[in-house]
Amino acid sequence: MKKLFLVVSLVILVCFTFSCQDKAAMAELEKYKAQAKVEEQNKELYRKYVEAWNKGDYEKLRGTYAPDYVYCYPSATPKPQSGEETIEMIKGIREGFPDCIWTIEALVAEGDMVITRNVFRGTHTGTFQGIPPSGKSIELGSIIIARIINGKTVEEREDYDSLTMMQQLGMELKPIEAKKK
Repeated sequence: MKKLFLVVSLVILVCFTFSCQDKAAMAELEKYKAQAKVEEQNKELYRKYVEAWNKGDYEKLRGTYAPDYVYCYPSATPKPQSGEETIEMIKGIREGFPDCIWTIEALVAEGDMVITRNVFRGTHTGTFQGIPPSGKSIELGSIIIARIINGKTVEEREDYDSLTMMQQLGMELKPIEAKKK
């Protein structure tokens, strides 16, 4: 009888151990599934943002920003722009390059971060940053790191090669002349 009691107890203990491990594994799996769903939603939000940007749909753009949204270019700038300042910047870009298209070349999401590698293409047919229309086409790449919380973008940090852009517009980089003694 003692042996039977010992065997039954051991079987119950083993079943309980495996049962607990299955629950822990299932909880871990559910956690990963939930995170993957959020990351996919964040990528979709960013795709919609680019679509609105390309159409010049400023209301949809505003709708993707959190109330405390900030944009930093270059990414390490000490004074970020607000959402409204960013909309005004986008309007200025679209005024200078009315046919501009921003294409996502790569899109990665992890946690609350979305990282994109983009290509911007457009023809300079309007005034841009005080530069009169040149009729020249530009193409430049950028990297954007965005932070998205609860379905709204709270921060974007962007870096792109503005020197190459200015050269494509026909601008020249010249050294500063040395002061004469």
